[in-house]
Amino acid sequence: MFKNLPTDPQAFIDWTWANYETYYRDLETRSLDSNTVAQWLADWTSISQRFSESYSRLHVATTLNTTDAEAEQRYHAFIGNVVPAIEAADQKLKLKLLLSQLQPIGFEIPLRNMRAEADLFRAENLPLLTENRKLGSEYNKIIGAQSIQWNGEEITLQQVRPIIQNSDRATREKAWRAAADRQLASRSAINELWVKLMNVRGQIPRANGLPNFLEYKWRELLRFDYSPADSETFQRAIESVAVPAATRIYNKMRDRLDAKTLRPWDLDLDLYPISYPPLKPYTSIDELLDKPSAIFHHVDPQLGEYYDIMRREQLIDPSNYKGKAPGAYCTEYTVQKRPFVFLNSVGVRDDVRTLLHECGHAFHVFETNYLPYIHQLQVTMEFAEVASMGMELLAGPYLSKRNGGFYSEADATHDRIDHLERIILFWPYMAVVDAFQHWVYTHIEEATDANNCDRKWAELWRRFIPSVDWSGLEDSMMTGWHRKQHIHRAPLYYVEYGLAQLGAVQVWRNALKDQAGAVKSYRQALSLGATVPLPELYKAAGAKFAFDARTLGEAVDLIESQIVRLEKNKA
Repeated sequence: MFKNLPTDPQAFIDWTWANYETYYRDLETRSLDSNTVAQWLADWTSISQRFSESYSRLHVATTLNTTDAEAEQRYHAFIGNVVPAIEAADQKLKLKLLLSQLQPIGFEIPLRNMRAEADLFRAENLPLLTENRKLGSEYNKIIGAQSIQWNGEEITLQQVRPIIQNSDRATREKAWRAAADRQLASRSAINELWVKLMNVRGQIPRANGLPNFLEYKWRELLRFDYSPADSETFQRAIESVAVPAATRIYNKMRDRLDAKTLRPWDLDLDLYPISYPPLKPYTSIDELLDKPSAIFHHVDPQLGEYYDIMRREQLIDPSNYKGKAPGAYCTEYTVQKRPFVFLNSVGVRDDVRTLLHECGHAFHVFETNYLPYIHQLQVTMEFAEVASMGMELLAGPYLSKRNGGFYSEADATHDRIDHLERIILFWPYMAVVDAFQHWVYTHIEEATDANNCDRKWAELWRRFIPSVDWSGLEDSMMTGWHRKQHIHRAPLYYVEYGLAQLGAVQVWRNALKDQAGAVKSYRQALSLGATVPLPELYKAAGAKFAFDARTLGEAVDLIESQIVRLEKNKA
């Protein structure tokens, strides 16, 4: 029966629960022992792959065009009818495997995850979880509809970014203010959506007898290797180590501008002297997609071949346009064993870095394709983001035209300096997002009032990013939480980026000494999937999973020393 499952996604993408039910009933009733467990897991994987790929493809369709009513209806029908039934059926299979007390090879971590998921599962939460997903789509619609008029043309807010990199400060300010006004025009809509989200997320932990959504989400995200207290330790480490370093960078930016203060329309500039024109890495989408092949082949021939597969099979959607959801992501088509990369490219240097980042995720998909069971692919984001952020740094030395990349030698050095400085600037911003979410989900009644959220965001912003002058722009500053989609669509998912960036810098540290050895360790760690604990994944990659000020300080010192070296070479 399972051997005849369709492989063409068009044959199963619109399956209802009735199509899945027979397969799940067979798995539920089949005998399970040491002789049958391998085939049982393989069959469970086969049907789960069809469900997972359908979910991914239906979600992708809603993000490619947030105005597509048919795509939205298909996705909502799926998450409203199929997803809860599959989750309930999976729960039965997890309990069946756990009760068997079998220990399949390579399944220690999946079993640990299943125990946690089985313990957290409550049937009464399924409608709430479905509603939470739907509200996330509503957020995408609000953001995807935002545009402004510029020089007689309607452009998306993503397309404003190249203008905000203009060397003329008055032009930057005009474009920034136009975008900010449009964002504030959505303030009521996002605040109304926020009340609905808080109502749903406030109810979810009750069925589990948990005190708040923070505790619930920590378990749902399978965070076994660190606690909320560790996350707060990391916030304090950032405050003591990264904030002073970021302040030094902001002061350099201010001096380069020859300005009294830094304003928000100055922050998207290249961090090199203002007289240096913004980098224009490509002039067409084809160029953006073609050049990374050579770059990845320099990093590692197999990674280059993975990228070439993605190009041949059109597994990257690069362009930005009105109605496209914001951001960038990589998802997986589990039947096809292929990644899919979603971008919003508008002609700026960050487009290149975002492509490198998402390809790191894509390479993770390729490296784990040999693992037999879908449950072994459940890598938590604390390491999945090492794959992506590590790739940004590993690819950094090969971005010049000499290597088939985008830049002259001088521009490539310029880009690397900017990248390293922005790593330091990111940690304080991450701390704002993380600390904000800790407060929200431990004070959910207070946080349901968007005005209180505005005040908390402003307080945290001033604590971690004190060097930027927002005078007269307080409404835009305090509603910054509106513009961080993770807060609305993936609650409590953001500290992963900060932890993974620290891991990625350690991978890069190793590459500075032995590039081939560092890439070999990186790929080996990716290939482990979810078969070992998080600290062991970091160790395999040549890094330490850490939150403390000493480890972060070593990373910041390395970055600052490399910036000095690159600046001397450029001079």
